Amino acid sequence: MLTTATTPITKPATKLAISVIIPAKDESESLPELCEWIAKVMNENGWGGEPAAYEILIIDDGSRDNSWEVIRQLSEADPRIKGIQFNRNYGKSAALHTGFQAALGEVVITMDADLQDSPDEIPGLYRMIKDEKYDLVSGWKKKRYDPITKTLPTKLFNAVARGISGLTLHDFNCGLKAYNQRVVKSIDVYGELHRNIPMIAKWNGFTKIGEKEVQHRPRKYGVTKFGIERFLFGFLDMLSITFVSKFSKRPMHFFGSLGVLSFLFGTIFAIGILYKKVYELAHGLKARNATDQPLFFLALVAIIVGVQLFTAGFIGEIMTTNSRKTHEYLISDTIGMR
Repeated sequence: MLTTATTPITKPATKLAISVIIPAKDESESLPELCEWIAKVMNENGWGGEPAAYEILIIDDGSRDNSWEVIRQLSEADPRIKGIQFNRNYGKSAALHTGFQAALGEVVITMDADLQDSPDEIPGLYRMIKDEKYDLVSGWKKKRYDPITKTLPTKLFNAVARGISGLTLHDFNCGLKAYNQRVVKSIDVYGELHRNIPMIAKWNGFTKIGEKEVQHRPRKYGVTKFGIERFLFGFLDMLSITFVSKFSKRPMHFFGSLGVLSFLFGTIFAIGILYKKVYELAHGLKARNATDQPLFFLALVAIIVGVQLFTAGFIGEIMTTNSRKTHEYLISDTIGMR
């Protein structure tokens, strides 16, 4: 039976120490090794006893291999491993948002399923959230095992993100991050905004954001699911959330201000042209027709654009009173979820 992720999948009545959220697409080979590694780290740090102090939540983002069957087998062997299966591929942001809503841990750790993120980093990330009281800690893969076609665009993206957000992070898009539960229950992640989660968190009032240098490992199984287009999408999404964070609750401030300026600019120039013609006619001077002057048409365009922008701001104000459904993901099955 299909359900949607628009409502919480679990009721967080029982809190755990840690929730590990793993978005996965066609990662059947790496998942058993990754879960075994996580369990080893948890046991070594005292989180693996009874009752369990952690959960592993795997979001199957429309895999076409046998990832879901692997998740089912892993959950049967260890109930701390839970799964949510999307009916089709919705993307990493959808997987993270759904995992955030379902997570029971006081500290939420996200990592990729491809074994390039090391579970050995979990204790350090956990301590930074619990002991040092960070809202969010982002991993920094200082030494990367990626081709230059991936590392150079990443550096450019991070430089622009630092300039726009004011955050001094080196790697905004690192999949290995740690969050206080309050953060993941408060922020909205949709579309392709997972690359900009630190910016979203900051603009939602979670300002204690730190960074931890983490190990980056070569990919062991499969191939990357992301192409060069992700960097273009990342820049566009960055501009989108910058605008939304500042003007989503007051669109009239943006569109209305531009509209008024454009309208005044056009009106002043139009009046100036007409006044000049009237003055010349009154004094017997040779006067050009207003319609013969390109500036007159530019002034009319400015007036029309100003009215349109003002109207857009007014409509935007009306739309802010209505909620948008941005998290409608069909879920075909779940494992271990309450």
